[in-house]
Amino acid sequence: MGSAAAVGLARTLAGARFHKWGYSHVLDDALLIVSELVTNAAQRTPGAELRLQVSRDVHGVIIAVWDGASDLPRARPKTGLTLDDLDLSEEAFDDNGGWGLHIVQALSAACGVTRDPGGGKWVWARIIP
Repeated sequence: MGSAAAVGLARTLAGARFHKWGYSHVLDDALLIVSELVTNAAQRTPGAELRLQVSRDVHGVIIAVWDGASDLPRARPKTGLTLDDLDLSEEAFDDNGGWGLHIVQALSAACGVTRDPGGGKWVWARIIP
């Protein structure tokens, strides 16, 4: 479900999988990617179904998150960002986001989005352990 609890649950499930596979050396990056993808999906489809898939193949590990929204994610334009650019007031504390896709791009070997034939989309990232 697209809720505040979804991110923590997804991180726990992904972390268990990475530990089982012996990939703890990339765990921090993987959990940050999971957090960003699940957060984006939960914000797009609050209260709706989300799906997390963590799988591996000969090319690495794929982290994928499905949501039912038809719109594709768009990264903010890249800009130089300093603390002076952020609105640190209490009212705007949660309004400084939008950089998650850039984080995912920086931490993964590849990433993208695939429309699901049944509806919605999968946003994914590949990590090479």
